[in-house]
Amino acid sequence: MDITIHPHALTGSIRAVASKSAAHRLLVLAALAPTTTNLDCNSSSDDIEATVSCLEALGARIARTRVGFRVKPLPCRTGGDQGFPARSGAVLDCGESGSTLRFLLPVGCALGAQMRLTGHGRLASRPLSPLYEELVAHGARLSEKGRLPLEVAGKLRGGSFFIPGDVSSQYASGLLMAAPLLEGPTSIVVGEPIESRPYIDVTLEALRDFGVEVACAREAGAGGDVRRSVFTVPAAAQLASPGTAVVEGDWSNSAFWLAAAAMGGDVAVEGLRMDSPQGDRAVLAALAAFGARVRRGGTSAACAHDHLQGRTIDVSDIPDLVPPLAAVASIAEGSTRIVGAARLRLKESDRLETVCAALAALGADIRVEADGLAVSGRPTLSGGEVDAANDHRIAMMAAIAAAHATGSTTIHGAECVSKSYPRFFEDFTLLGGIAEERED
Repeated sequence: MDITIHPHALTGSIRAVASKSAAHRLLVLAALAPTTTNLDCNSSSDDIEATVSCLEALGARIARTRVGFRVKPLPCRTGGDQGFPARSGAVLDCGESGSTLRFLLPVGCALGAQMRLTGHGRLASRPLSPLYEELVAHGARLSEKGRLPLEVAGKLRGGSFFIPGDVSSQYASGLLMAAPLLEGPTSIVVGEPIESRPYIDVTLEALRDFGVEVACAREAGAGGDVRRSVFTVPAAAQLASPGTAVVEGDWSNSAFWLAAAAMGGDVAVEGLRMDSPQGDRAVLAALAAFGARVRRGGTSAACAHDHLQGRTIDVSDIPDLVPPLAAVASIAEGSTRIVGAARLRLKESDRLETVCAALAALGADIRVEADGLAVSGRPTLSGGEVDAANDHRIAMMAAIAAAHATGSTTIHGAECVSKSYPRFFEDFTLLGGIAEERED
């Protein structure tokens, strides 16, 4: 699907879609808790549906309700039996969702499930080390890494798992959600500094919602510098359904609307938690640093255009904000450097290259550096033709940048927004954007 965007500033108010990060975690824990959980979740997406489908393949029963999902847990949890009467040879299709794969791999190993994990797109090429090696060292039997389907057997043992802090935080989150299923205490040791630490905080909050309190400690080396963080799940930890859990609004996707307003407009996003553990709520601070006018109050965040000035921004903890912030940087006066973003090469696309290519196609002065991007702001963008590269965040970035170009822009492969935000272009038009759809 191609979408042609005609320039027009975005203004108005929009409600945030459900946080994909929170939904993954709450769905998994609900399937593992002993009793039914109702999830308030005001939207879904391809990635969320991939997690639902995989949990159903393992034996959970998940129904769509008027407000979200009703999750009846896996059979092994209802009777308190730690054994797993799973469907032999269950096939878990993770779609293109890295979160689904990296969460359900350790969970399935903890359950002793014989299963096959598969997926599509770049998922097979996205790394699993050192999670793969840690699972094997603790009793899992896995087929060769680096290709899908991944065959899984064996039963994971508890103990101490080590994950370097400069790889995906999803590894630590998956192990944390698996830990209550393991015998004895389990510690996940993560080397410092931890990149994307807020995503671990989202996991810890979800576990608290389901009755599991994780002990967190930071250990220093001989010189006093913090060398690692240790997350310990006690042997007696048992998941307990809260009855109803609420999936909060998504800061990552809301960031595109706020960034669009910073480029030229005035947009409010409703339904966001100001105290959210989501790291991407830092978008407000980042946009304010550029010079935009930001407002917050209650559950609303808003942004309006003002004179924008280039900045250096470290995105080690907020890599998903790179596309919207790069769009803002493209029209900010002076130079912007986005650093700490090397891991973006391993997303749905090589996101450093695809952000650069998309904005350059619109007339931006941008180049890729070793761990990020360098942008020299220009007064305006020209518009052009953009390949979304099968990456939802590239398509959304291109749309908000195109809204402030001097000419029209066509985004090829724009349907990829369904990965995280299927109604993105509907909301784009609700805010005054002009988008014309045509089939390829």
